[in-house]
Amino acid sequence: MVKSESPALRLAQQIEFIAECDRLKEVFRQTVNTKSRRAENDAEHSWHLCLCVIVLAEHANVPHLDVLRVLKMVIVHDLVEIDAGDTFAYDTAAMAGQHARESIAADRVFGMLPPDQSKEFRALWDEFEGRQTAEARFAAAVDRFQPMLLNCRTQGAAWNRHGVTHDRVVARNRHIADGCNELWWYAEKMLQDVVDAGHLQKDPAVR
Repeated sequence: MVKSESPALRLAQQIEFIAECDRLKEVFRQTVNTKSRRAENDAEHSWHLCLCVIVLAEHANVPHLDVLRVLKMVIVHDLVEIDAGDTFAYDTAAMAGQHARESIAADRVFGMLPPDQSKEFRALWDEFEGRQTAEARFAAAVDRFQPMLLNCRTQGAAWNRHGVTHDRVVARNRHIADGCNELWWYAEKMLQDVVDAGHLQKDPAVR
């Protein structure tokens, strides 16, 4: 990583990083937008997460969260997908190497920043991944809830495209409760409504 030697160099590094992050708009996810049904991109996902944090913070399991820290985490954590791409949550083979791919990407993408900001952004990414703080657990909760909401509002579009069943959705997302019990309660009800409407299948083995 190039060290900042002057305010001008620091600014140049920051602008290059910002320009690089524009590429996040072209990383597409499996979830689709509720109106057009086109694939959601990562930048849209990050914006929606920030909105979720601001609106839902009062329901977090731990009161008086550092909401600004949560917002920083949800803005930063998907930037690694500029290099690593989006990994579909139910693709078990791809998920196996996800953290390693994204860690390498974090080194490069955050390494574009001046050293102090590079260290801060990498620490935020690691905090999100570790889910050891109340802020990280809440950030992870909204990160899991948002695609569930889009899937439920699009008749299970991504789930049905990939043959994902109710039990897999529950297993993947139950840790929402670690950050926000109320949100998990709502998510379970939302999932049951989608099952009842015939848009999400139960696992035949557990019927």
